[in-house]
Amino acid sequence: MRVVCPHCLSVNNVPQKESYKKANCGRCKGSLLDTKPMELDDSNFDEVIANSDIPVIVDFWAPWCGPCQMMAPNFEQSATRFPLKARYAKVNTENAPAVSSRFGIRSIPTLIVFKNGQEVHRVSGALDEASLSQMVSQFI
Repeated sequence: MRVVCPHCLSVNNVPQKESYKKANCGRCKGSLLDTKPMELDDSNFDEVIANSDIPVIVDFWAPWCGPCQMMAPNFEQSATRFPLKARYAKVNTENAPAVSSRFGIRSIPTLIVFKNGQEVHRVSGALDEASLSQMVSQFI
């Protein structure tokens, strides 16, 4: 399966397994098991979405948004449950107006699940960690 490195954005081919002890990027040698959400913007969004065979869960947010700030720790915690099963990413709507506009982001936080390069699910509003993880597990 194709996985985008969260460190250098290169595409890696990784054998599909139930769990992984180690998986490093062929280019930068960074761990592909890193679950810290990636920062996406207008310049790299399409590349990551198109080249990911695992679901990409994107949090559209803004720094001034109270519910976004409240949900951020839940988003990061949920990400730790799915190393190489799902990639979590954040899009700051202030810094990525083209992507935000293209997906019709009208309220934040908005979460969009992409699978095989296509939007498959969308939810607006802050979620707790359990609800977020349950939603993501449906797409793995």
